[in-house]
Amino acid sequence: MSTTVTCQSQSCPNGNPPSRLECPTCSKLGIRGSFFCGQECFKSGCKYELRFLCHVLPINPGNSREGTYNPFVNYSFTGTLRPVYPLSPKRVVPDHIPRPEYAQDGAVFRKRQMSIIGLTYTTRHSQKRDEGCRPTSQNTDQGRAGKNEDCMQGNSQEESRLPLSKRHLKIALCLSKLGREVLDITAAAIRPGVTTDELDEIAHNACIERNAYPSPLNYRNFPKSICTSVNEVICHGIPDKRKLREGDIINLDISVYYDGFHADLNETYPVGKIDEDSEKLIRTTRESLDAAIKICKPGALFRDIGKAIEPIARANGCAVVRTFTGHGVNTLFHCPPNIPHYAKNKAVGTMKPGMTFTIEPMLNLGNSWSDVHWPDNWTATTADGRRSAQFEDTLLITETGVEILTASNVKV
Repeated sequence: MSTTVTCQSQSCPNGNPPSRLECPTCSKLGIRGSFFCGQECFKSGCKYELRFLCHVLPINPGNSREGTYNPFVNYSFTGTLRPVYPLSPKRVVPDHIPRPEYAQDGAVFRKRQMSIIGLTYTTRHSQKRDEGCRPTSQNTDQGRAGKNEDCMQGNSQEESRLPLSKRHLKIALCLSKLGREVLDITAAAIRPGVTTDELDEIAHNACIERNAYPSPLNYRNFPKSICTSVNEVICHGIPDKRKLREGDIINLDISVYYDGFHADLNETYPVGKIDEDSEKLIRTTRESLDAAIKICKPGALFRDIGKAIEPIARANGCAVVRTFTGHGVNTLFHCPPNIPHYAKNKAVGTMKPGMTFTIEPMLNLGNSWSDVHWPDNWTATTADGRRSAQFEDTLLITETGVEILTASNVKV
């Protein structure tokens, strides 16, 4: 690099002289300008654990007149979407709002007792990512859905039945209503010219106004309060300064934490007028979720959910993403059961009254269900660059069937 760059450490004892020691990780990610005069400045100034989010980037060939840039200029994107940085600062949650255990440091407990409404499970979290939120092993169905087999089959000695608490039911209904309100408020702002960061701010403020914590914020160090997945992004898109354009589609994934419980829901929306393929994709994804919900009742098998979804997807020229699953949701953000959305899976367990979980099928246009990740380690996109859509609801299994807690007509 021919341009001289001064030491980027904010506490450089040498007065920030011209430097040639470059962070190798930043260079690999395509981040320009991470130069330091020595090892001490490198260790103190290049905060790798926060990756590119904390870097000072004085030089970047992707800079625009507005001061924005693409942090991954050397990455081979599969579609036309590009990240637009810098990200806005982490949004503040007032001290009086209760927080989940990961809010401070981003860490998810590896071992803890968790209560599901109606059931108690003991689970052991490995160092792998949570199946419901992050990618899982693609080698076997057991890697995707069978990790907590003893829990789901009811063979665990720690499992015990609990009466369905009216208090817990009221919390679940109230919380799900809050989540729906936040989603509807945020979705009303979707239009060409609005940035996904502005949508994040709207959702964050709506949570705070309801004394709720936005569950994604700092979950495994996720930097924002919602996920915004545009066009070819399957899930976990990070809100940034990219402006929505006429013809885009966008998924808003909203999760809220209130009174010790989480609720989770998402929907995909058009931005202005969209093409026929995108309309079909959104319609098919919604239909597949509705079909899956219809089979839910006490005694139904979790593995049959995918059997209801995949035929609808295939008949409409779509592929069901296999990497990500639905999940239990209650006092924990993501927990058993793990719910694959494709047919012929090997998910274990049956539905029982009092269980709360999500179904959230992700469908891609075409016949490829594969995904790839951007270097931010969160944004999952289609491998072929074609569009993807998703819908999600939180469900409660009742004594006689199922209740959609996050439906727009929920009454408390």
